[in-house]
Amino acid sequence: MSTLPPRVPRWAPPLLAVQFLTRVPVPLLDRLDSAVVQAGLVKAVGWFPLVGAMVGGVTAAVVLGLAQIVPLAVAVIIALIAEARLTGAFHEDAVADFCDAFGGGYNADDVRRIMKDSRVGSYGALGLGLAVALRAALLISLPVIGQPLLAAAAIVASACFARLVVVAAMAFIPPVPTGTGLAKDIGGGVNAKTLLTGTLTALPALTVLAVLEWQSLLGAVILAGVFLLWLRRMLIRRIGGSTGDCLGFAAYAGQLFLLFTVIA
Repeated sequence: MSTLPPRVPRWAPPLLAVQFLTRVPVPLLDRLDSAVVQAGLVKAVGWFPLVGAMVGGVTAAVVLGLAQIVPLAVAVIIALIAEARLTGAFHEDAVADFCDAFGGGYNADDVRRIMKDSRVGSYGALGLGLAVALRAALLISLPVIGQPLLAAAAIVASACFARLVVVAAMAFIPPVPTGTGLAKDIGGGVNAKTLLTGTLTALPALTVLAVLEWQSLLGAVILAGVFLLWLRRMLIRRIGGSTGDCLGFAAYAGQLFLLFTVIA
């Protein structure tokens, strides 16, 4: 006898997205049972880009605000610290795990084992350090003083675009068959409808950038498309599919792509 899926309140998915991607407490979700939360997280994926835009808004506010009183490089570093506190360094942790696993793993079992290891090795430390340094350099290169509106739009849109890349990756790349977590438990339910929802929730932030610098957004979309094609082929060949750390790595890459096209 089949059972009906749990009913998810309309207000739950966006709040679950906030809870999943940030450290912001959402007490209202405590009233939901685990089955509803699990079903709601699948629907919450479509709200990831909007939450990303909110995170980007905080980062942009810190950068533009502090740039008026301290050197831009200092403002950017403080903004990255504030963002890491807000998100729990969620995607940065994934970048380190991804680089460790695929840098040091020789076969699928090695890669999956290293990815689950909480310790950070040389590949992870170097990969994360270079990724954060590159992002800091790109943020410093934005026209914060001369064109603050464009700089703010780029920061917000890059954070939003990063989470949209995650939604696309979840819809485009199958999860590892033996895996658990985001890619397996949630990503398995992501489909074209989820991607459409993600695109719609990303529109406000991306439209502002498109009005100011549409070529940059187009360039980022092209880069992300090529990257996802490469990532899908590589992940299926190496480990049979995607994991949560692979999705976090994709998010960070998407953020770098958009910042790069803006300054280029």
